[in-house]
Amino acid sequence: MSILFRASALSAIMTDGKGKDELSVGAKTYVTKLAKEFIYGYDERVTSKYMDKGIQVEDESIDLYNAVHLTSHAKNTERRNNAWITGEADIVADDRIIDIKSSWCLTTFPVLGEQGEDKGYEWQLRAYMMLWDKPRADIAYCLVSTPDDLIGWENKALHQVDHINRELRVTIVTYERDATLEDKIKVKVEAARVYYDQVIQEISKQHTY
Repeated sequence: MSILFRASALSAIMTDGKGKDELSVGAKTYVTKLAKEFIYGYDERVTSKYMDKGIQVEDESIDLYNAVHLTSHAKNTERRNNAWITGEADIVADDRIIDIKSSWCLTTFPVLGEQGEDKGYEWQLRAYMMLWDKPRADIAYCLVSTPDDLIGWENKALHQVDHINRELRVTIVTYERDATLEDKIKVKVEAARVYYDQVIQEISKQHTY
């Protein structure tokens, strides 16, 4: 079975290579990492205090989004695959995908939509639009208070935000579905698969005695 690329990590292979090469140096490095994980039987999961907050306050951020937009969305728990990618969107609404991003603190919260534009997140949302056949996807940056155990020595005033008007604590970035960019995803995944198989073979070759 061919490898499926996770929506959350799709941007790692989407940068363009030089000349006729479909994959960039960074993309090849990422694919080599995946091949190594497969051969050696492990899965490297990067963790950080920022990711820990996102996990801990996800429900609170969804509640904040619902309160601001007068909706009643619930966390999606379905993972979907197609021939190229796999992913689990945060919220699947009738007309869009909504991806919740819980900002670390006041200083990292994007107050304007253009401040929240991010190519990595964009490719993730484009993958979700493919998987759920939706015409639109929104990143919802939500600002909720940070759990005390994560703040550490940082200024607590930058993390305790419940007193701020809730409408000021949600910023939306919208992406419309684009068939051309979805075709690019397919091309990059196919190229990455070819390189993945090559790396697997090379690892086996260099470690056969």
